[in-house]
Parts: sequence; C-alpha cells; structure tokens
Amino acid sequence: MIVIKFGGHAMNDQNGEFAKSVNEAIASGLSLVIVHGGGPQIDAALSAAGVDSEFIGGFRVTTPEVFDVVERVLADEVGPGLAGTLSQHGVPAVSISGRGSKTLIAQHQRTLVDGSPAQLGQVGQVISVNPKAILDLLSEGKVPVISPIATDSNFTEGFNVNADLAAAAIAGEFDAQALIIMTDVEGIYKAWPDKASLISSISAKDLLEIKSTFEKGMAPKVAACLDAIAAGAKAVRIIDGTDPDALKLALAGAGGTLVSA
Repeated sequence: MIVIKFGGHAMNDQNGEFAKSVNEAIASGLSLVIVHGGGPQIDAALSAAGVDSEFIGGFRVTTPEVFDVVERVLADEVGPGLAGTLSQHGVPAVSISGRGSKTLIAQHQRTLVDGSPAQLGQVGQVISVNPKAILDLLSEGKVPVISPIATDSNFTEGFNVNADLAAAAIAGEFDAQALIIMTDVEGIYKAWPDKASLISSISAKDLLEIKSTFEKGMAPKVAACLDAIAAGAKAVRIIDGTDPDALKLALAGAGGTLVSA
C-alpha cells in the first residue's frame, strides 16, 4: 500500500494529471489511500466568515469557531470535491471523514514539533487509527479519500489534525510501502529558502538529529516523516505536487526528498 497526502497548493489538478497517475498506479496493482489537506480553501472560508486565524509552529490554532469552518470545508467540500474529480477521471474514489468514519482517534496536541508547549485549541494528535472503514473500501476496490478530522476516544469531540501527520498515522497503521507527501516545494530543505539546501535522501535517524532546526510548515512535514517510519511505514517521500510529473516519478521511486527507515 502507498498513502498519498494531497494538499495545499498542489491540489489544483485542472488537467487531471493527479488522477491519471493514480489510475496508472492502481492498474499496476498498487493499493492507494489518499489523505487530503485544504489550507488555502480553509483560509478563504475563514476570511469570508470574518474569523481570525493564526499559526504557531506550523499548526493552525483551532478555536471552536475555527474548527466548525475547518470541518465543513474539509469534510463537506474539499474531500467530496476531490473524490468527485477523481471519479470523473475513472478513479473509484470515495470521500470519508476521519471523524465521521471513526478512523482517526486523537487527543489534544499540547506541544510543537520541537517539544515546546503550546495552546493550540482543537488541534489533535492522533493516538490510534481504526482501519475498518479504510479496509472496507479497499476490499470493494475503492480508493479512500480521507479528511484529516479526528474524534476523541469517546466520539464526542472533534479535532483538526495536520494532514501530513494524519497521513503519517495511517501509513504507519498499514505498514505502508511508502508515504508520499505532495506539497508546493520540491522536498525538505535544510536551510529554507535556500534551494541549494534540498535534501535528496536522508535516513530517519539523521533527520531526527536535525528535527528541531525546521520551522513553520516544514516542521510538521519533518515530524510526519519521522512519525510514519516510527509507526511502521517503510519510507516517506516529499515531492512538489505542483509539478505534473512529480507523483508519477515518486510512485516509481524517484524525486523529491526520500526519508528511509
């Protein structure tokens, strides 16, 4: 199995290149699970609603008011929209919410990637993955498209989970062959924005040693790489999803930044 995190500015797939790569992978015999983000869409919805939002350490501080918008945008709009687009291109995709399907179980996240404490509101840290809904869809030949919204263990409170970290938890649960994180940069940069500092390949052990040096949105991506491998995934590859050829290369084992176990 390969888990693909599709998100951010990489989600503009007007020419159907993403769907084409997914179709080719399925035809080759791969099982795929897609976890989507939706930061730009959430930003637009919050702005339209007049709701302020801030980020701390790469995480969106999620008040109850912010959470209502995040859940609506991801679970009711972006997920079904992505599944619909994939279906139009022949991919048998089905959208599910990590909360509604009881797939992602989380608790309050109270620290940043570097370990410092933070008050993030309804930001969730995944503590377990219930694979049933995913396995049911895969057994029917479907491609699950999962919104990174989680529930607590009592199924009463909802959480906004960073999509990279949600994908990492799912990849770990299934001992995935790889987790592919599609973003809007070419991979992990040791000294962003210096493009010459792109890391082409690194072990999880070496990445862990420099984990605290990453900032803003790159920090959760680095954490996702480490979490996925620690939980059982064989490798993680971060690629530029705005490049129409990047996913095809990644599925073939090339491009971006490879983090290996």
